[in-house]
Amino acid sequence: MEMLQGASLLSRPAEEFGNDALLEEMWATRALEHAEVHFNLITSVPPSQLRLTPYDDQIYATFRQDFPQLQVAKLDDNQLKSATEKLKWRQFAEKFNKMEDYSYGSLMRADASKEFSADNSIFVFRVQFLAIEIARNREGHNDAVYRQYRPAAKSPKEEENKST
Repeated sequence: MEMLQGASLLSRPAEEFGNDALLEEMWATRALEHAEVHFNLITSVPPSQLRLTPYDDQIYATFRQDFPQLQVAKLDDNQLKSATEKLKWRQFAEKFNKMEDYSYGSLMRADASKEFSADNSIFVFRVQFLAIEIARNREGHNDAVYRQYRPAAKSPKEEENKST
């Protein structure tokens, strides 16, 4: 019940809240949960086969049109959050403002070859996360984490024991 109340709060306009610590904690929790789900996904399925949204092709094409030189394998805050870059990203995001959650906060791995950690996370908005992660999937940058962290295949014996 508490999560449902939290989810309804998160859908309200941000201007209504100011700097509410509880709301910030709920956003952080939601962003962390999203990051964990995404990491589990890219370590379970070959990233080149993933579709994160029905709009992947459009997001990727627009991203590479707007940011043709951005190297997505390793990023830092300056590449994404300098005054100049913030403006470019804001203009990019507005192209996808019809997506329900395009501006929600998300955690993204700074270095695509590593798992999530406090030192390897950047807080971004959702369509920025999607653009970069779609590019990482299509350009092969998430392959290393898939190979390194994917769950071990179950042996035939384990599968047999599971079905009995």
